Amino acid sequence: MTRVFYFLIFLMVSVACVEKTPQPKVQQGNAFGTTYTIQFYSERNVDMSRGVDSVINQINQSVSTYMPTSDISKINKGDSTIVVDDIFKEVYVISEKVYKESSGYFDPTIGVLRNAYGFGDVKPLERIDSPVLDSLMRYVGFQKVSITSEGTVKKEHPEIYFDFNAVAKGYGIDRIGAYLEAEGIENFLIELGGELLAKGQNIAKNKPWVVGIEAVDSALDNRNYEATVPLVDRAMASSGNYRKFRIDSITGKRFVHTINPLTGSAEKSDVTSATILAPTCALADAYATACMALGLEKSKVLLASLPNVEAYLTYQDGEQSRVYQTPGMAAIMKTN
Repeated sequence: MTRVFYFLIFLMVSVACVEKTPQPKVQQGNAFGTTYTIQFYSERNVDMSRGVDSVINQINQSVSTYMPTSDISKINKGDSTIVVDDIFKEVYVISEKVYKESSGYFDPTIGVLRNAYGFGDVKPLERIDSPVLDSLMRYVGFQKVSITSEGTVKKEHPEIYFDFNAVAKGYGIDRIGAYLEAEGIENFLIELGGELLAKGQNIAKNKPWVVGIEAVDSALDNRNYEATVPLVDRAMASSGNYRKFRIDSITGKRFVHTINPLTGSAEKSDVTSATILAPTCALADAYATACMALGLEKSKVLLASLPNVEAYLTYQDGEQSRVYQTPGMAAIMKTN
């Protein structure tokens, strides 16, 4: 009888320990032309889908070039009467910051170039020669735009075309994170289209959230990772030219998706992928795009000037594929 009694106590304690081990809740959905997965811890039985959808819809209505009725689409079509909202202003300010820090290598006014090369939302030009490129470059340059005191956008040329796609997705993740925190969620990991934002920790493992850096030769249907990183109250975003490209049907030339805003060139630099850790996903997104255009040596200079920003860059050294890590990134990865 005593033996059975002790066994029951042991069983009750064991069950209690199992019950006390929290498991993350998972929320999944579609956003910005891709999918998202949110892992979070909450003692409440909550459904975040409606709130997340509301955040996504607000951002799309403000800065999505794929929505004809969005503010940015109307502005791109020449409507100078649109009074932009706080979302547009915040994305604009973030873009201006990175534009200046990168000496113009990150520039959201490259929309006319993205469209011309076939990476935007309109049919690409059949031919892009020097005269055509020169004419397009008249409409590129963040110094040619401003937001007036009335909240409208002033453009030096009506043809200037905003494209915030290199920062808007990251910004959207930040806004989803802010929504979760407003709902009292302190421990979560958001993954949206390969970009991530982590807060708190993975309570079930009593460790930081651990995420992977995708290998440059990873297939879409069978992705593999070449490194893992613990994320503690940080965001991570990656950019690469190894998957997104277009082949010109006439010349056979390969155009990669990273465009040099200073020259209009759509040819790849020696950096093949850039993974950035930053305080916000919007900044990580923007810096990753900037590094792709800057190339390795100029990226090193930029990264050395940025506090709280770390990088993992893959690049081509002749025929060899190599990796550059900022000292802070190397230190973080050693803790994994």
